[in-house]
Amino acid sequence: MQLQNFRGIKQGAVFLDGHCLLAGSNSAGKSTICEALDLVLGPERMARRPVIDEYDFFGAQYQEHDGELPEVRIEVVLTDLSEVAQRRFGSHLRLWSRRTNDFLDLGPNSLQEADSAEWCLPVVFCGRYDPQEDDFVGGTFFAHPENLADEPTADDTAALGAGLKPFTRADKRHCGFLYLRPNRTGNRALTFQRGSLLDTIVRLEAELAGPLWESTLRTLDQVTIAAADSGFDKIRTEIHERINRFVTLGDAPDPVDFRASEITREHLREVLRLFIATQPSTHSVPFNRLSTGSLNLLVFALLTYIAELKGDKSVIFAIEEPEIALPPHAQRRLVDFVLKNMGQVIVTSHSPYVIEKFAPSRTVVITRDGRGALTSRGIALPPDFKPSKYRLYRRQFAEAILARAVLVVEGATEAALFPAVSDVLEADPAVPDYVHIDLAGITVFDAQSDVNVPLFAPVFKALNKPVYGIHDQPNKPLTAALAAKTTDFTHYEELAYKGVESLLVAEVPVDVQRRFLDAVAQRDDYPSGCARPVAGASEEQVSSLTAAVLAARKGDGYGALLIAECKSRSDLPAVLADFLLAIDNDLRSGASTEATGGEDGTLAGVSDED
Repeated sequence: MQLQNFRGIKQGAVFLDGHCLLAGSNSAGKSTICEALDLVLGPERMARRPVIDEYDFFGAQYQEHDGELPEVRIEVVLTDLSEVAQRRFGSHLRLWSRRTNDFLDLGPNSLQEADSAEWCLPVVFCGRYDPQEDDFVGGTFFAHPENLADEPTADDTAALGAGLKPFTRADKRHCGFLYLRPNRTGNRALTFQRGSLLDTIVRLEAELAGPLWESTLRTLDQVTIAAADSGFDKIRTEIHERINRFVTLGDAPDPVDFRASEITREHLREVLRLFIATQPSTHSVPFNRLSTGSLNLLVFALLTYIAELKGDKSVIFAIEEPEIALPPHAQRRLVDFVLKNMGQVIVTSHSPYVIEKFAPSRTVVITRDGRGALTSRGIALPPDFKPSKYRLYRRQFAEAILARAVLVVEGATEAALFPAVSDVLEADPAVPDYVHIDLAGITVFDAQSDVNVPLFAPVFKALNKPVYGIHDQPNKPLTAALAAKTTDFTHYEELAYKGVESLLVAEVPVDVQRRFLDAVAQRDDYPSGCARPVAGASEEQVSSLTAAVLAARKGDGYGALLIAECKSRSDLPAVLADFLLAIDNDLRSGASTEATGGEDGTLAGVSDED
């Protein structure tokens, strides 16, 4: 898809091949891409009025400029078309080359590739401001062929979608696009109003079972409110007698009656509600009284119902942040279901439980610069990085995909240690403007051994992220191959100690160690094989006991507890504090930022390896 002048995107292109995860920082454009797809392919999207507004234009610039009206333009090319779609849209199809990811008739050697090409359907949304109507107009069109008159007039060329045939709501239904927005649990989504999920289900079921609204109206028309001998019947009789004195009533058996409503389709849409009873309750309540998580799952359940009515494999399902208000197991189940049953799934997420379901080859990284240029790229792991290693670390990889930068450490002790060091630096007034690693968007990645740390430098560099590495002295010098990988680190440090515990004992002041021992001695998990701290112990005794306690509880977070007793930067091991300050300066200076694509503006290829 190609986007022009839409919201925060001045110009950009995205290639979405099969199931994919859209990854990128906040405001990179992930939601904008989903909204753009809805404008082009959503059957009910055009029912909104206005279709677009001022803030759907890049920079909110919609007025005429240099004699031209700015236009929102979103072009989408659909491939892998069903035989039904090919027959329906035959005159609007073009040949598409998988090799060049472009129309075949635009590339060199077109005739030679014709046998391996496939038919595709290009469609486009156009939207602009109409000064004569003082309103916004928009529509979707077949992007091929363009049928302008031999001598088009100015009115012909200025018309919205000039020369293009409208892509109607009925046409869009054959594309099977569904869109699950975050928090799509307001009053409208689960009502029967036009374009809602339930309205869509009623319409699809009516195609199979006949007019559902008509049969419901007939049933309601037979409901008797003022039954004989009821209080309502007496009231109706009294009203009848009094009205009859002044107004000539009809000859109907009951010219005055009580009914539930006006019994029109529109009125029924307003009053009909979905009631749900969830465990442990046995009482049904209106849907909008349910919890946020239950509402999200309810919306998702209805979307799967629509997908089944359309035919699962023909559905393009865009989902934004499915993790909202859902526990991890529900997130995993939701993603597993759509990946198995839907034709194409496009997901945005900030949850590692969702992200880990997508192999790197199915991840599309979105970036956007200050000028509104959107670019995207696929992820391809280095050739010597085994898929089995990725699967071993996939939860941490998922977090790294979300991060601005990655700090690779060698074990659990260090993974807990660096956030604690960052806490102390942030709280120290003598370190002005320091940004905590969490706030800076840095994820700490546990490589699980010192020799593993260099392995991940080229991996995260391939993700186009600043990557930093630090580890103890290995038992054996790094091999030449591993040493070469360390050059991919933005900053790299090999400590002058065989273990980080030795570093802490040697460089953290003894007074801090005393406070640490007094604090951890009160814990239930204090190592039973270690002596208790005593008042008046010598510095040597304190350091010896600290070393024993840290060794006994290696990997249990005791190193971070020691750092937590530090009051300022001067209490911290200098090498650890300086390393984090170097990262902070690096990210603050902007020297290491995510790239926005190739120099020629093309997209990186998506690898088929997982």
